[in-house]
Amino acid sequence: MPSKVPEGEQRGWIIPIGGAENKENDRHILERFVACSGGPDADIVVIPTASQLTETGPRYQKIFRSLGAREVSVMDFDTRRDCQEAGRLSRLEEATGIFFTGGNQLRLTTLLGGTPVAKLVRIRNAHGVTVGGTSAGASILSEHMIAFGDEGSSVISGSVRLAPGLGLTNRFIIDQHFRQRDRLGRLLTALAYNPFAVGIGLDEDTAAFIGPDETVEVEGSGGVTIVDAADVSFSSMDSVREGQPVCMLGLKLHVLVAGASFNLHTRLAEAGSLLPRKD
Repeated sequence: MPSKVPEGEQRGWIIPIGGAENKENDRHILERFVACSGGPDADIVVIPTASQLTETGPRYQKIFRSLGAREVSVMDFDTRRDCQEAGRLSRLEEATGIFFTGGNQLRLTTLLGGTPVAKLVRIRNAHGVTVGGTSAGASILSEHMIAFGDEGSSVISGSVRLAPGLGLTNRFIIDQHFRQRDRLGRLLTALAYNPFAVGIGLDEDTAAFIGPDETVEVEGSGGVTIVDAADVSFSSMDSVREGQPVCMLGLKLHVLVAGASFNLHTRLAEAGSLLPRKD
């Protein structure tokens, strides 16, 4: 469950990125992550555990340093025992921003799930520390995580498998590489299992900056698909066999781009800066 925010404090930013964010020219997403983590005072820990490529962590370390962060460390976890080391926990206590790279989200959850590190990340976010991730690192941020599923736009019983994520919030379910990999159907299927949550589908090079007031602000070159299942009046998920299509009535869908927003509490979308100017 998400950690409780102490009285008088605010939850930190939660920043899922859809993968393939621009790292060379227009690095606006990563620039804003640094800004939300403290700007010139940012102390960022990069966790590349989802990736088994040795260059992943150092690459983000170099990028965040070039964007003005004061301190950037890479902290990988190869075993669950690593997640109990006092020195690693102490370093996370110092961080103002924690960033999970892409790779395999099940590698992240099997190594970190239920460990002191996972608990500490939740606590630090509840105390105001920014936590973000890209691709697999985005999927694991919420309580309910899409582990894997089929591509396509249809809602098909059994076409998606859910697993527990880090649990920073239970407000939403993330899917990434959304439009590029045709993942609408698996996000809708996940919501058919749990209509309480809001579905957030992130295109590549696109991020949802979720602030302490639970407002989703969009950054990047693509779109964010918001699926709100709160008013679903009917679902046949409980009565169809695996592999069969599911009927869902009453879904609400928004497609947001940079400048638009969605409030997870009120469930209201706004065009924001995209509205025509009145001269």
